[in-house]
Parts: sequence; C-alpha cells; structure tokens
Amino acid sequence: MDRSDSLSIIRPYQPHDEAAVIRVWNRAMGADPIDATTWWAKVLLDPNFDPDGCLVAEIDGAVVGFLLSIRRRVPFFDTGFEPDRGWITAFGVDPDHQRRGIGGSLLDAALKRFDRLGVNHVGISPYVPNYFIPGPDTVAYASAIDLLLKRGFRTISRPISMQADLAQLRNSSISAEQITALLETGIEIRPVASSDIVPLLGFIRANFSADWHREATAVLSDLFVGDGRNVGLIIAARAGDVLGYAQHRGERFGPFGVRPDQRGNGIGGAILAEMLDAMRQKSLHVAWFLWTDETAARLYERHDFREVRRFAVMERTG
Repeated sequence: MDRSDSLSIIRPYQPHDEAAVIRVWNRAMGADPIDATTWWAKVLLDPNFDPDGCLVAEIDGAVVGFLLSIRRRVPFFDTGFEPDRGWITAFGVDPDHQRRGIGGSLLDAALKRFDRLGVNHVGISPYVPNYFIPGPDTVAYASAIDLLLKRGFRTISRPISMQADLAQLRNSSISAEQITALLETGIEIRPVASSDIVPLLGFIRANFSADWHREATAVLSDLFVGDGRNVGLIIAARAGDVLGYAQHRGERFGPFGVRPDQRGNGIGGAILAEMLDAMRQKSLHVAWFLWTDETAARLYERHDFREVRRFAVMERTG
C-alpha cells in the first residue's frame, strides 16, 4: 500500500470497489464508458486479471482513481506468456480530484510492480484479447498522453478509428465490370461456407495475428454452430485458395485483410463493398472499427468511411 503526495492511498482492487471504480471510469474516461457487464466480461473474467494489478486510489475511504494493468497468467496461443511484457489498458482519476498527482502516483505504483515482476516492456494499450481502445484518444485524453510522456513512454503509432453511415453510402459498390474482371481471373467474392473453415483459418494463421484467428473462430462458430444473425464473413477465393476476407459482429466491422501478394488488384475493395452491402441488408445503421493506419484509411475513405477518432499507441522499455 502506497501513499501519494496528495494523501491518497494506492492499493489493490477489492470486490467492494466495483461500483466505485466503474463510476470513476465513466467520469474520467467519458469517451469510452463501460457498464457492469463489460467490467465483468473484460476485466474480472479475464484469465489474466490480477487484483494486485488493478490499482485503486482512495481518499478518506472514497475511490477517486484507478489503473488497470495486465501481465499474462495464461499463454496466448503461439505468443505464449510473454513474460517480459505488460500492459496498462485503462486508467483515470475522478475530475474533481485531477491535477493533484494521483494519476502519476497510480502510474508510478504500476511501473514499480512491473519492475518487480521482471516486465521491461509496458504497452499502452494493445493488449489482446481484452483491450478497450488502442491507446489514449489524442483529443479526449491529451492530458494522459502528457503524463505518460513524462514517465518515459513514447508514441509508436497513431491508429485511426473510422465509421461509415450505411444508409448514406455512395461509393461503396462493386460494378458488374469489376466482378467480371475478378471472375475472369478465377476469383470469387462470396459469403463463407462450411467448406472454407479449414482453409480460411489456415490463411489467417499464415498471414495475420493470433487475435485475428481467435476473432474469426468466434464468428465462424456463431455462423455454423450458434446464432449467426448478428455476424457475417465474406471471403475472396480462387480454386479453394483463400486470398482475403472481412467479417463483422453487429455494427463493428473487421478484421479485414488480403494476402500481401494479392493487394492492389481490387480484391480488398470488392470484399469491403460486399461486406458493407451485407451489413446494410441486415438493417444495420453504421459500420465502425477502432484501428487502422494511414495507408489503409485511404481505402476506407473511398468507401465512405470517415475518421472519427485518433489514438496514441505508446510503450516504455527498460
């Protein structure tokens, strides 16, 4: 238990803190509010959750701040335990208690704990599977970025979140000529079939991350085993060979990817157009995602997506 200069006590999370931490979260991180169900699902039921890593700042018995840090307690697919890595996925101080050093005290306590555990690479905050946002929103949480920079973090990328109004799509369509051109090369763009499960998962494993594989497996399970009304998956294939795919869960679009040697020949645009049309036919209102880079954003812009937020992925080493 640590005491900061502001007379707050920094201590591990306790079960009775739940409502207070959620309240502080929603006051401090108003651009990314959560409810109790999300807290249970993505925090308490995360197999890597450790109360010692969920730090709470308390003044006179009242919770005024929190910081959620993660270190793997179970392996994540082929990446294993990643013992030298840790993540800070969310932190905040009640606005009524900000600018008193509480955020810095929480951060210092988390970094000291990581140091004791042998963690020498701390990320803000691309932890999978249960990250909330890619990193601090550069507008909504500018003060948090300033604090992190003062503690030795550096920005390594600035992901873009984008959104498309499905009722107002103008450019996201694939012409008959484009379809014919793809078909002439043997490429078909279509909904996934059960016979695609093995080649699709092999394609993802070979070209993308373990988290994309996990996400695709969950969508395929809903489509072919559970209730597939809220999900969809489109593939590009040639003679049984998967070249690209896109998926959605509700209004959340993605992941979406094309095999590196097949990019730039219209496959990606065709998959994207077909997926957006399928989402619109389900009476969904928007398509959105949290994370892309500047290069991919140009493709999305051609299909009526617009930037809505920008984040700073940050890290600290040593």
